[in-house]
Amino acid sequence: MARETPRGHRARVALATCRRSPDLGGDGPAAITALAALNITATPEIWDAPGTDWSAFDLVVIRATWDYVEQREAFLDWARDVPRLANPYGVIEWNTDKTYLADLAAAGVATIPTSWYRPGSAVELPPGEIVVKPSVGAGARHAGHYGPTDRAAARDHVTRLLAQGRTVMVQPYLAQLEDSGERGLVYLGDRYSHAIAKPAILTTRGPYVEGTLDWDGAVAATTATDEERAFAESVLDAVPGGREHLLYARVDLVPDRNGDPLVIELEATEPRLYVDRTPGTAAAFAAVVAARLDRT
Repeated sequence: MARETPRGHRARVALATCRRSPDLGGDGPAAITALAALNITATPEIWDAPGTDWSAFDLVVIRATWDYVEQREAFLDWARDVPRLANPYGVIEWNTDKTYLADLAAAGVATIPTSWYRPGSAVELPPGEIVVKPSVGAGARHAGHYGPTDRAAARDHVTRLLAQGRTVMVQPYLAQLEDSGERGLVYLGDRYSHAIAKPAILTTRGPYVEGTLDWDGAVAATTATDEERAFAESVLDAVPGGREHLLYARVDLVPDRNGDPLVIELEATEPRLYVDRTPGTAAAFAAVVAARLDRT
């Protein structure tokens, strides 16, 4: 029997993606299969393809729109106009610029200390090993790792990003990541689902060169500790509008020098959920989509 929406027709869900990932990447096949098992028709749809009638879908779920970092304003214009969007527009607007980390810090969440530079501001770099990256970015794109003897290169990197009109963030380099890596805790329907471990990316000094590490392939399933889960939930509690509106989120954590968790990123826009790495998680994703459909 086909699953029907409250409006009385078979549920149709758009999984928004981008041109360079038309198949949604690694999460796609498992998610589509799990949704089909619940009699939900889910199709990948390129977010900026002309002529798409987004109102024809009972729910639009942002999944692999990874090119938004180069055209954030156009992406926000699109998201603002999409009816029945998950996650909701207010979260997307806030989460697509990493200045949200300042909001988390203001809310008492432990974050990596960050210096912010905006176009026109003076640049006084902090001492020690540092990481430079734009506040709107994905992965390590346009980022770099610099040591105390690399100050000229680091300043050039910051200046170049500022000249492009970008806000720049500078953080201390956490050498412990080379051993510990990052931990990503995935939440579905605002409840903990599963966790992944991924290696550090910026271990080599200088600007990051894409394609030098298959870090996605190196990601493995893991189990979050009670401390990590409690900390991640404190991050979600600081999301504007409340965590109960989230269909999905991934909270990426790193250890400080004492081993206590810090948030490096809250992925609530288009996170890779790694439902292909942990049994049962694709079905859990489908279940929260079905529950959201029942409310629309």
